[in-house]
Amino acid sequence: MQILIVKTGDAIGELADRRGEFSRWIRDAAADGGAHDWTDVDARLHSLPEHNLDAIIITGSSASVTERSPWMIRTESWLRARIDEALPVLGICFGHQMLAQALGGRVVKNPVGREIGTIRASRCDDDDPLFRGLSRELVVNATHVDTVHTLPAGARLLLTTDLDRHAAFAYRHHVWGVQFHPEIDAEIMRGYLDAREHILRSEGFDPAALRSACTDTPNGLQVIRNFLRLASPGDEAVFSRRM
Repeated sequence: MQILIVKTGDAIGELADRRGEFSRWIRDAAADGGAHDWTDVDARLHSLPEHNLDAIIITGSSASVTERSPWMIRTESWLRARIDEALPVLGICFGHQMLAQALGGRVVKNPVGREIGTIRASRCDDDDPLFRGLSRELVVNATHVDTVHTLPAGARLLLTTDLDRHAAFAYRHHVWGVQFHPEIDAEIMRGYLDAREHILRSEGFDPAALRSACTDTPNGLQVIRNFLRLASPGDEAVFSRRM
């Protein structure tokens, strides 16, 4: 499969030096042994390809879709065209928010505040294949300030957390957004907490407690692997609808 990772942001400096960029984390989480052909393109700097694609993953970012930068508007238009072609799409964090905005939803700064660390999420849909094989309560890693306030018309709510009522959604049969980071493990999560320690203290968090609660999240890895299976020619859930 030809998988495009749409880069929309950068890993923080120390983590980037040690663990690479978001695209590397996603490929590592997929653990596909080289079975897929991965390409990553920075949407902020380059035009995105329109052909020879089998699936799309949109990364996280420290930017906000509420900024409405030209590259964001351009990328949203490109996404709508790819979605109309029935290409499987997975949006992660900022990517989740960009998908929602592109499809007519609304993104705002979360009125209940930042969500960060290893958190619990509850499934709202027992049948969606993105969460195939997972329990109703998931443990995932998250770091975000914005939230999808209003889902796109026709979207299905899949997941909620204590601080985010729209933590994952599905659109049609081939588009998914997840507010959490399935590609972030405990080491990376601790790195983000360390980098944001001063901000977290100013917002009333206990960074040490958050740090001690960090864990790897097999649930997140399963979500990425489920998406890749759904996008593959052997899975009838998505592929048959593209024929």
